[in-house]
Amino acid sequence: MQQPPVSVIDVRAWLDERPFSFFQWRTLFLCFCIVAVDGFDTACVGFIAPVLMRDWHIGPHILGVLFGVGLGGLMIGALLLGPVADRIGRKKTLMATVGFFGIASLATTFSPSVSVLVALRFATGLGLGAAMPNAIALTSEYCPERRRAFLTTVMFCGFTMGSGLGGVIAAQLIPDYGWRGVFVFGGVAPLVLVAAMAAWLPESVRYLVVSGADPKNVRALLERIAPVPSEADTRFVLHEVKTEGSPVKQLFDEPFRAGTLLLWCVFFMSLLIVYLMTNWLPMLIHASGLSLVAASRIAVLYQVGGTLGALVIGRLMDRYSATVVLAFAYALGAVFLGVTGSAHGAALGLAVTGIGFCISGSQIGANAFAARYYPTASRVTGLSWALGIGRLGSVCGALFGGALLAANIRLPVLFLIVAAPAVIAAAAIYLCGLQASRRAARTALAALVRADAS
Repeated sequence: MQQPPVSVIDVRAWLDERPFSFFQWRTLFLCFCIVAVDGFDTACVGFIAPVLMRDWHIGPHILGVLFGVGLGGLMIGALLLGPVADRIGRKKTLMATVGFFGIASLATTFSPSVSVLVALRFATGLGLGAAMPNAIALTSEYCPERRRAFLTTVMFCGFTMGSGLGGVIAAQLIPDYGWRGVFVFGGVAPLVLVAAMAAWLPESVRYLVVSGADPKNVRALLERIAPVPSEADTRFVLHEVKTEGSPVKQLFDEPFRAGTLLLWCVFFMSLLIVYLMTNWLPMLIHASGLSLVAASRIAVLYQVGGTLGALVIGRLMDRYSATVVLAFAYALGAVFLGVTGSAHGAALGLAVTGIGFCISGSQIGANAFAARYYPTASRVTGLSWALGIGRLGSVCGALFGGALLAANIRLPVLFLIVAAPAVIAAAAIYLCGLQASRRAARTALAALVRADAS
């Protein structure tokens, strides 16, 4: 008896051909909330620092250790826990890591000493480091190709909102509840979010296809976006580069090795500048002769520029070559950095906004590109390790700013020095794009040869 024909659905193409549904918007919103609580927990220590210094009589060097262990936890969490999501799935890993850093934040409220507080901030960082790349990957895997970069950057703006919300919440809670009240909020919010994730956050449909899940589960998720043909023997596939072995090993397989190293260079240089500007920009502007109040107001323009830059750059990445857009933005950011050292008045505000727009905005765009660069089987690992290496850059940026100020270098020269990493990032992301284009050409040629052979 003749067997009925088997229907094959390419999930990537299927998502590309459908309008963005309520189900996908809800998934994006939940990931937005995840990175928002991530941003709040990451930034909250900076807002309670003055109160800690007063209540516990600690000096700036102890605060430096407290900031540093948080970054260290982020780095180690990204490197160690990122590959877990490529083994067990995005949803399980997100629920575990968000719940973990929520519990760790709540435990911080009971810290009896600085040493315990430091240990718990490190533990919180472990969860935070794994949550962000998973949220980026899950968002990316539900987005159609034509809007993937823009929607991923929209989601990531939750981190900026959460960081800013930290200042508002701290101002409301500290007068009545002290610094411990901030950590109560930072713990309860993630735990409430875990309950919402359990009810409404889906597993990545692309991950299910790659991991060989039951086609009925794949169909059930796709049906929540749009109707799927009802043939009983439907197969769901993804036309991606075939990978084998552990997710970490895949980063260094021949198709991805050069791109992985170039992306690490981009993330290291980019986050070096981002954290140098975040930590030291008010002091650097103050060194030019402005008051600290005026310098702080101008520094806010850096954050405003970063949010606007993420949205504009994300949109441009969907319309044009992503790596050309990012390379141009990093290069333009180097120009703004060079100008900042000798700018005054309105020109200084414009230059600082331009730095945020180009450098911070490009870093968010680089997250979206990295999610696109790696196949589903190693996507979270690739993102996690790039962000982990980038954390090394963030530590260097925090230290580099202090060293530059201590060296009493003239401000125009100082900002020219800081512009150098932006030039390196521009070159690295452009070369990564060339490498990705060559890989895509080889993959297309191999597929054509297979088609001819069959």
